[in-house]
Amino acid sequence: MRGGMASKRPLNAAISWVKRQPPKVKAFMAVVAGMATLVFIRFIVHDHDNLFVAAEAAHAIGILVLIYKLTKEKTCAGLSLKSQDLTALFLAVRLYCSIVMEFDIHTLLDSCTLVTTLWVIYMIRFKLKSSYMEDKDNFSILYVIVPCAVLALLVHPSTSHVIVNRICWAFCVYLEAVSVLPQLRLMQNTKIVEPFTAHYVFALGVARFLSCAHWVLQVLDTRGRLLTALGYGLWPPFVLLSEVVQTFILADFCYYYVKSVVGGQLVLRLPSGVV
Repeated sequence: MRGGMASKRPLNAAISWVKRQPPKVKAFMAVVAGMATLVFIRFIVHDHDNLFVAAEAAHAIGILVLIYKLTKEKTCAGLSLKSQDLTALFLAVRLYCSIVMEFDIHTLLDSCTLVTTLWVIYMIRFKLKSSYMEDKDNFSILYVIVPCAVLALLVHPSTSHVIVNRICWAFCVYLEAVSVLPQLRLMQNTKIVEPFTAHYVFALGVARFLSCAHWVLQVLDTRGRLLTALGYGLWPPFVLLSEVVQTFILADFCYYYVKSVVGGQLVLRLPSGVV
């Protein structure tokens, strides 16, 4: 017991030191830590396609946590219906694009994820409506849908597919990057995040970091040839930027999640300014 407490002291001291640093220093350390993790992954994972599989697995774990919360705990407290609506929207658009443009294993995966997301939406809207925190879920989804649609009109793939399909493809990429914002806003409004919601959002953070690592390492391995394969113009860098944005949106939450777990706290308490 004493050995376990002693081993936690240096880690707690390090976390306390990081907490005292100004925001710019924290951001710099986060970038350095991310780059170090990418270098580490590059050397231990030989087939970087496995990172995409791992990202899908992490996302699936998050969904299983949601299913448990809604079926066993009989509550949707802490979950953002608007984030689930955005998730269903970009999944539906991506599924359409997958069917008409490529149709592969990801089509099946997206189908399963969409069905599950629609079930979650149904549970929140009807079965567990009494526990839904509607007053806290106050992020306007038009603030993300409209900019993503406009950006998709301006910057989209330069492939040989029909223009409507290319715009839809770009729209779902951009929308996925910001779909978690209503969930983060709700958690910021409540300040206290119960365990299952925290596990779900952390799983999303892990999934999106692994997905981002997959894209970045693929670009490095092909020495930039992957970017030209995606097309020309602004679209290739915007795809990578979307992956990076997804990761950094959840980075701050994941930091407080890990800190809470290390401290042995079951309930996550968020300070002001996390979102």
